[in-house]
Amino acid sequence: MPRSFVVSLHDVSPHTCAACATMLRDLAAWGVARTSLLVVADHHRRGHFLADPDFCRWLAECARAGHELVVHGYYHRRERRPGESTRDRFVTRIYTADEGEFYDLPRAAAAELLARALDDFARFRREYAPELTAPGGFIAPAWLLGDEARAAVIAAGFGYTTTLRAVEDLARGRSHSSQSLVYSPRNAWRRVVSLGWNALLFRRLAANPLMRLGVHPPDLQHAALWRQIGRLTRRAVEDRTPCTYAEWVAAS
Repeated sequence: MPRSFVVSLHDVSPHTCAACATMLRDLAAWGVARTSLLVVADHHRRGHFLADPDFCRWLAECARAGHELVVHGYYHRRERRPGESTRDRFVTRIYTADEGEFYDLPRAAAAELLARALDDFARFRREYAPELTAPGGFIAPAWLLGDEARAAVIAAGFGYTTTLRAVEDLARGRSHSSQSLVYSPRNAWRRVVSLGWNALLFRRLAANPLMRLGVHPPDLQHAALWRQIGRLTRRAVEDRTPCTYAEWVAAS
């Protein structure tokens, strides 16, 4: 397997489509024409993607161009609950701003959302891209996947998932270590830390067969972040082959 570079574009939905399209154009200009698009069915309950034909046509065009479609939760939202532990409050509210949908979801509830997502993608393919196959990957919002939800992902037949630190080949029971570069743009101090940390992590991953970069639509709004993302992307493709998660898992 050649040295590889996977860029995943998170939180793809009608709500973020304009930003995502701009990001894909920039990534292509920097040498990455194939990404893994993490699609949210009903992003924060602000509108189901199937209710937006323009978005569906754009998504189908992306898939035909070589981008991979990945199931990325369902609502991308976890409601707060009474009696949560200090750890759970930190992880779900501070670390991920109430977006850890599959963090502690019971297996039955996770299975129901996964089945709905697969049905939605089947309808999308029938109406807009019948030549496509079903999504092979599931990636939990904020990479937070609890044990019960993980069992539901495996039972649903997904071939792989990812965490912040690894790519998990569920079909073959393998885990490949590779921490993702990712940015936190929510406030100024997080942005400053992100710039320093990702510069360091990029150097630390120099010898790793797989380098991963996870980008989110808000990254585009902050010039310093987007400049560094462009700079690191151009450096990565100098000696790495851009590919999707599905392609990398199949070849690993």
